[in-house]
Amino acid sequence: MELLLRSAEHLKERGFEDARLNVELLLAHVLRCRRLDLYVNFDRPLDSGEIGTFKELYRRRLSHEPLQYLVGETRFMGLPVAVAPGVLIPRPETELLAEKALEMIARQTAESVRVLDIGTGSGCIAIALAKLASKEVIVDGCDASSEAINVASRNVEANAVAGRVTLIQADILSDGIAQMLRPPYDLIVSNPPYVPSGEIPQLKPEVRAFEPLAALDGGEDGLRVIARIISLVPLLLGTGGTLMLEIGYNEAYPVIALLSAQGFRDVQTMKDYAGIERVVSAGLKEA
Repeated sequence: MELLLRSAEHLKERGFEDARLNVELLLAHVLRCRRLDLYVNFDRPLDSGEIGTFKELYRRRLSHEPLQYLVGETRFMGLPVAVAPGVLIPRPETELLAEKALEMIARQTAESVRVLDIGTGSGCIAIALAKLASKEVIVDGCDASSEAINVASRNVEANAVAGRVTLIQADILSDGIAQMLRPPYDLIVSNPPYVPSGEIPQLKPEVRAFEPLAALDGGEDGLRVIARIISLVPLLLGTGGTLMLEIGYNEAYPVIALLSAQGFRDVQTMKDYAGIERVVSAGLKEA
């Protein structure tokens, strides 16, 4: 308890949000116990090995290394998701994309739905759709990063969806990407890089210094990858299919313009809990 209280106070003094929660999670990780157990066993003395391990993780947290990387995991839609440097840490905002995709899947009349998750990263969206959908969902998750594919593979196995999620290492920006995938898909989802390049230096140090730039940087206007995805969708989406994208702050209007120019229909935007238009969905006009 002494270690917990002193460390939390120090983190708070250094300007960290949720300082006590950070320390609780780090200490529970070191002791391999639940947060509750820290208080049940508040008077337990720590041995030198435990103190040393905690101090090393605490030092790294003071340098703003993300808590999720330090403990090696997080949760997404209630599911355990392993994360590591080189893979974007799942955000609560992205759960909105997964929730809306699950709602769309539930409305489908087909018994099985085929999904493409572009830029799958940790695999969190693909796994949530395969695990939580009300019907059979078969997901292809693609990512250019071998690190991401390795982490996603671990998560697929850990969440027992290996028969429903296939991982494909492929760069959406490369030529011939459509031939590397398995269209047609009923639903395409993506949380693409959408932060404008000029805004990267203003991000929190946990993000700009530790998370993979390729998963964040959307080019000068933030739309480089989004525009690429929209241009490829006609090659990948089946008749009556839907595209769902997570987008950044103030990007709804230009994304809607891109979709309209490509002949999409039923374009809708959905706001996150902060009131920001965070998800856009659209379908292709029939020929």
